[in-house]
Amino acid sequence: MTAPNHPTDGLSDFADLMTHEQEFAHDRDRIPPEVRRARRRRGLIITAVCVFLLLAAAGGYIGWALTAPVNPPAVSTQTPQAPTVDAASIAVPPVAASAISISGADAYLGEGAPGIWSSSGTGEPLPIASITKLVTALVILDAVPLASAEDPGPTITFSKADHDLYDRYYVLGATIAPMPTGTAMSLHDALAAMLIPSASNYAEALSSRIFGSQSAFLGATRAWLSAQGLTGTTITEPTGISPRNTSTPADLVAIGKLAAANPTIAQIVATASITLPGAGQLYNTNGLIGTSGITGLKTGTLGEGTYSLLYTATLDVGATDPLAVTGVILGGSSRESVNATVVATLDSIRAGFHEVPLATSGQEVGTISTPWGSTAQLVIGEDASILTWSDTPITVTMEIKTPPTYRDGSVVGNVTWTAGPNTVTAPVEITSSIDPPSEWWRLTHPSELGSMTDAAR
Repeated sequence: MTAPNHPTDGLSDFADLMTHEQEFAHDRDRIPPEVRRARRRRGLIITAVCVFLLLAAAGGYIGWALTAPVNPPAVSTQTPQAPTVDAASIAVPPVAASAISISGADAYLGEGAPGIWSSSGTGEPLPIASITKLVTALVILDAVPLASAEDPGPTITFSKADHDLYDRYYVLGATIAPMPTGTAMSLHDALAAMLIPSASNYAEALSSRIFGSQSAFLGATRAWLSAQGLTGTTITEPTGISPRNTSTPADLVAIGKLAAANPTIAQIVATASITLPGAGQLYNTNGLIGTSGITGLKTGTLGEGTYSLLYTATLDVGATDPLAVTGVILGGSSRESVNATVVATLDSIRAGFHEVPLATSGQEVGTISTPWGSTAQLVIGEDASILTWSDTPITVTMEIKTPPTYRDGSVVGNVTWTAGPNTVTAPVEITSSIDPPSEWWRLTHPSELGSMTDAAR
């Protein structure tokens, strides 16, 4: 059992402490003054060094905190969805056969566009009626070429035998134009009389005059067809009144391109009406000239259910260059139905090219959040749309870069859309300004700052 403390124990301890203090003071008094001064200097130096080191460390931290790079902001983006569009609906002619070739749009329509891009019905030879006269004109100009569309060429004087052709073709029910005996006109005008009103008497008279006989003309025609690779075409006489004059849709498209490439023929078939000496005023049997971009070429009919049209058209669809269309309709029920079918087909092609809206100015595509608590929106800076064909897939990509500053309206990236041959780009902008972090935030958030090595850089 421990005895309780005696009241005098505390006084004894105090007395001992005072004794030690007196001894320490006595010892200190015995230390020489110069030693005491040296000790004081060392103490002051050590204290000063410690204070300096503390201040240097604090200053280094402050300098680093105020200059060190801040951890990059968090960027959250959502790439705009690529729109989808419906496929173009091309009008299919309700006829025995049809074919279309389109030049200038293969980047949109594919490599087959300059060839036969679209077709319907049979691909076998069918009667071509007065489309024959285009072949007659091409064979004549192959033998007697004209330098330009304005070149009149040699003068043709028609005889009594030529004049008699008027009555013969009248009896056959063919299309004719006046040709009084002794009528003189240029080769250019004689071709116009043959092609514009589709005068059969001019077709025979002119081909016989150029080649000397129908036999010679037909021989030259066969040679020309062979040279052009038109193996699906058969010509037995120059007018088309014979149903044995036949051709395939593919051959007729090729013939149409050859005719359109000949300046004389292209200028003639695009003429709605013409007045010629001896023949008078003549009107084009192709009533679609100037409608829906149609520029030619030739009609043909052998009666009910055999209406045909070989045509060319220029379509402005918003692309860099207009499209050159060559098409053929064979075996239509009437001239009106053929015309309506051609217009509907061209309109559907034109409608298949469209501007697709992609984005609107101010459309949000992301946000920026900084470590110090500021935010801003990323938006598309301008409206965007793209020209495309039918349901051509549209792809979209977005690129965002960290800007040096975050000012309202600053461009920080772009969105790019691609459809076929076309590419459209719109800028991505910041909608509001983000100020740099405050000094206090820097001093109190060292974990959000880069290393001192980074700051030195």
